[in-house]
Amino acid sequence: MGATSHDSSTRLTDAQVGEVLALAKDADSVELKLTVPDSYRRQAATALDIDPLDAQIRQVYFFDTPDLAVNDVGVVVRARRVQGRGDDTVVKLRPVVPADVQEERASDNLVVEVDAMPGGFVCSASMKGALGPKAVKEVAAGRKGIGTLFSKEQRQFYRAHAPEGVELDDLSILGPITVFKLKARPPELSMRVVAEMWFYPDGSRIVELSAKAPPSEAFQAAAELRAFLAAKGLDVTDEQQTKTKTALEFFSAELSAASGTEPAAGPG
Repeated sequence: MGATSHDSSTRLTDAQVGEVLALAKDADSVELKLTVPDSYRRQAATALDIDPLDAQIRQVYFFDTPDLAVNDVGVVVRARRVQGRGDDTVVKLRPVVPADVQEERASDNLVVEVDAMPGGFVCSASMKGALGPKAVKEVAAGRKGIGTLFSKEQRQFYRAHAPEGVELDDLSILGPITVFKLKARPPELSMRVVAEMWFYPDGSRIVELSAKAPPSEAFQAAAELRAFLAAKGLDVTDEQQTKTKTALEFFSAELSAASGTEPAAGPG
């Protein structure tokens, strides 16, 4: 399927840079992402001048089989409850080459984005949907089926890429994860930075910083963000963690323990 790369170093090779440029040219946007070690959490909050009391609270649910068969073919199915807003959903395909979803791009709800992080990148296609403020809660409580959360075009996108015979209503609910989201606009930067803290049920946390940029400005934005963080003494060279992967593996293990089966080997 292509369109993904990870490296043990935090610098992309010349070949990787070329691949990112090719993908970005056909993408709608580029999102720069990096996770901050928990030991730097307070330092990051100070650097970005963010107040925890300004955070927007979210609950994130994933839907997959207990052995993560859907994620194993590159499909992520997610729903969110958002404080003060309606719920939203997404069916995401990654990695993807933009040309492979050319037909679906006729929809205003499909977004093709390149996520770039230290040492790696991935291109994804996300079919998005919006809901009322109680839709996800109804499904989480078992009063409605998972399929009711997704629009007709989301269901079509799912069927086109998910394992054959695995319908949305066949999936298990994985979650929720509580997330705090904060936005910051440091005066030293020309871009807005979003900070998310994901609280996992076992007490672990992942702090992710992200910033979006038009494809033509992605490398300039990445250099600017990296220089800003370095000037603040924030180490971004540690191994990067993935919010979705961590969540899926946690809940897969939990479901497996409850059923007495082996947990999933771990999504890529």
